[in-house]
Amino acid sequence: ILDAVNNLSDALSSLITIIGAKLANKAADRKHPYGHGRIEYISASLIAVLVLVAGLTSLKESVVKLMHPVAPTYNAMSLMILAAGVAAKILLGRYYQNRGKALNSGSLSASGTDALFDAVIGFATLISAAISLTAGWNIEAFLGIVISFFILKAGFDIMRDTMNHIIGIRADDTLTAQIRERICMNPNVHGAYDLILHNYGPDKYFGTVHVEIDDHMTAREIDALSRSIVPQIYQEFGVLLTIGIYATNTHSETAQQIREAVRHIVSQYPEILQMHGFYTEEAVRAVSFDIMLDYDTDNSDSITEEIRSELTERFPDYQFFINIDRDFSD
Repeated sequence: ILDAVNNLSDALSSLITIIGAKLANKAADRKHPYGHGRIEYISASLIAVLVLVAGLTSLKESVVKLMHPVAPTYNAMSLMILAAGVAAKILLGRYYQNRGKALNSGSLSASGTDALFDAVIGFATLISAAISLTAGWNIEAFLGIVISFFILKAGFDIMRDTMNHIIGIRADDTLTAQIRERICMNPNVHGAYDLILHNYGPDKYFGTVHVEIDDHMTAREIDALSRSIVPQIYQEFGVLLTIGIYATNTHSETAQQIREAVRHIVSQYPEILQMHGFYTEEAVRAVSFDIMLDYDTDNSDSITEEIRSELTERFPDYQFFINIDRDFSD
């Protein structure tokens, strides 16, 4: 029964991987303007179900063998065939996993895990046969129970990782750091903030970012800046960005004094990870800036009121507008 389930699992896993990869690579259309890449995650979740079914079947069969032991019978031909099958599944599993890693394909990696655990089951049978033939001990049921729990854990891990991607996980810190660094290589950019990446399948990202520039730049110059950054990021990282603008005061000593005061006050709050987007509109006596709070912070309103109150006390002629950001990316 277990061999039949494993063979069926392998066939279905391969079929799901092939169909899923084909559908995931379909071009975007009117109904799905962001493409079909997330089908990869659906495929991986289906394969996770197959792995869980294989684990439960293995566990059930092993428990039955433990409760109702039957003397195993082995012959040289069957063991040779089993050994060849184990070797083939190891090679296939490693190939799937390597290709899955190279292509960032969850379904391929999951298929590789499925094949490798099939190989583990077969290898356990070989060990049981060797011990039975040499020492006369029948440990197949015990090994089967132990391996079943490893298979179930692998299935749960695949399902958990897939569900995390569907729900939405934090963007890779290496990718976000490289994007920020590339943007800031432009001499007109003083900083890149609020980078958010939306994932629509492996390596398929749409994103938004704010760049800080001098407040004297013209609309024409800002347009040229945006048109140079967007294609560069897409060509290098495959991320389609939309750019927002933070202006920074370039010729105002008062703005610089207020900025330093804000930095000093903000530094007293460990919950605040960063302050950015600072700008003073002296014509209307208004100061605005963003503070990035840790996700564990649950008193954001009181923090902003404390900061606003202290700033108003020091600069009573100004209004202060504080926007709260979250730590979406590193």
